[in-house]
Amino acid sequence: MSSLSDIGNLMHLYLDEIDPDVGTDAPEFLIKATAHLLNQNGKRNWIPVIVKEIDEDKYKVVGNSFIYAVAEEAGLDRVWCIIADDSDETTEITKVLAGEEIPKINLSKASRDEIMAALQYLIEQPGSLLKTVKLPLATNRIDEAPRQYWKTFDPITSLKCGITKGKKLDALKQVFYLTPQPMPDTITDIAILKTMTTADLKKIAKKRGIAGLSKMKKDDLIEALSGG
Repeated sequence: MSSLSDIGNLMHLYLDEIDPDVGTDAPEFLIKATAHLLNQNGKRNWIPVIVKEIDEDKYKVVGNSFIYAVAEEAGLDRVWCIIADDSDETTEITKVLAGEEIPKINLSKASRDEIMAALQYLIEQPGSLLKTVKLPLATNRIDEAPRQYWKTFDPITSLKCGITKGKKLDALKQVFYLTPQPMPDTITDIAILKTMTTADLKKIAKKRGIAGLSKMKKDDLIEALSGG
């Protein structure tokens, strides 16, 4: 396996020593046209492929898969590569830096500016399901919500910000993830209570000994639990 002295090095590796892994989804035209240019201009890939060693003299592509595909199409025997370590974290950041994966931010802790930038990215994507979402409104309502306690993205649908259940909600998973904090034992904050399901509200109310639960609707439960 790779020695520490290899990691970070630029090496001229034989193509048949490298596993392309998942490859690239680039159109065939771009691969062929770029390979033609590469053959006309010295047959050297000035942007290296990023690989990790998986066995003795065996490597796997972890970034710049397009360049590997071009080198293969161009018929190169060798390709210039940078050796990365074999950690999952390195693979993730390499794919993000290469533009092969979309980075995600933690919605539980994200700043308002980060939320706005992520939503704007989703809204501006071709054919976006979120194109009708009003960016300032959605940003403000998500930022102000008790998102540090969310276990799923479902509470967003109750914020009335144009993001509804189904594919619109699923689109958020492209750029966000959650690391929820535990709910406080005693919750009286109306904003937090509104994000909870009726079933969860009834469980809390039962623990507090609130009577008449069977007849209570969500608004009644929120009022009782908030002390209103």
